[in-house]
Amino acid sequence: MRLHDLSPAEGSRKSRKRVGRGESSGWGKTSGKGHKGINARSGGGVRPGYEGGQMPLHRRLPKRGFTNIFKKSYAVVNIRDLNRFASGALVDRDALVTAGVLNDKTRPVKLLGQGEISVSLDVKLAAVSESARKKVEAAGGKVEVA
Repeated sequence: MRLHDLSPAEGSRKSRKRVGRGESSGWGKTSGKGHKGINARSGGGVRPGYEGGQMPLHRRLPKRGFTNIFKKSYAVVNIRDLNRFASGALVDRDALVTAGVLNDKTRPVKLLGQGEISVSLDVKLAAVSESARKKVEAAGGKVEVA
C-alpha cells in the first residue's frame, strides 16, 4: 500500500449542500429558508432560551437563595506551606507570592491550621484561624493580623 492508494471509507465523506445555485438544484430561490421570517434573514435565528414569545423557562422558575454582597473572600494558605521559609522570616502576602505559595495577588490572605510547622516565623496576614495562631506561637513565632 502506498500513500496514493489511500482513500476514505465508502460513505464516510459527504459533499456539502450547495444552496442558492438555481431552481434545478432543488435548493434555489429561497434556499430552503421559506418566505421571510427571522430564520430567512441574514444572521437570522433566535437567541438561546427564546421560546417564540412564550415566557422562557429561566423566567418561569422561582428564584432561590441569597447572595451576600458583603461576603469576604480569602486566598487560603495552610500552615504546612510555611515550612519552606527560613526561621525568623517575615511572612506576608508579598513573601508568599515570591515563594510561589500564592498566585492570587488581589484577595486578602487567610492562614489555616492544616499541617505542622517546625520553624519560627513572623506572620503578618489579613486573617488567621485560631488553630493556625496556636501552632505558629507554639513553634516560637509571632502572629499579627493586618
